[in-house]
Amino acid sequence: MSGLSVAAPGDRDIVLTRAFAAAPSRVFAAWTRPALLTRWYGARGWHLVECEIDLRVGGAYRFVSEGPGGDRMTQRGTYRVVDPPHRLLHTERFDDQSYPGDTLISHEFRAEGAGTVLTTVIRYATPLGRERALSYPMERGLGEGFERLDALL
Repeated sequence: MSGLSVAAPGDRDIVLTRAFAAAPSRVFAAWTRPALLTRWYGARGWHLVECEIDLRVGGAYRFVSEGPGGDRMTQRGTYRVVDPPHRLLHTERFDDQSYPGDTLISHEFRAEGAGTVLTTVIRYATPLGRERALSYPMERGLGEGFERLDALL
């Protein structure tokens, strides 16, 4: 429906905004149901090969992605807010993380017309964490995953 917008306000946040041509309940489900996440999550060439979700406040998640050449990447965290289909708030940490601390991620699913505007705020534990994350091809990878999500929806 619409391209990814990326902003970096302050010294620890990255804000992502993306519109989807589907109701908030469908977009929320695509973010929280393993059977759907495994169909779209990740950059081109990367696929979610393990996806565990305990969708409740205090519940944990664990994602294992596999990329070209069999490289694997594991991320995990704990849900702090679960308010379907409006909001998710969770922590995130990668097993091989190159920056300090847990990242706090908030997803807001706002109805707009027949679609949804997703706003994600990623708050890094330190300015160094955000700086390091911005040095990766994050925008390209997220954009590719969101294109796959668009096709799924």
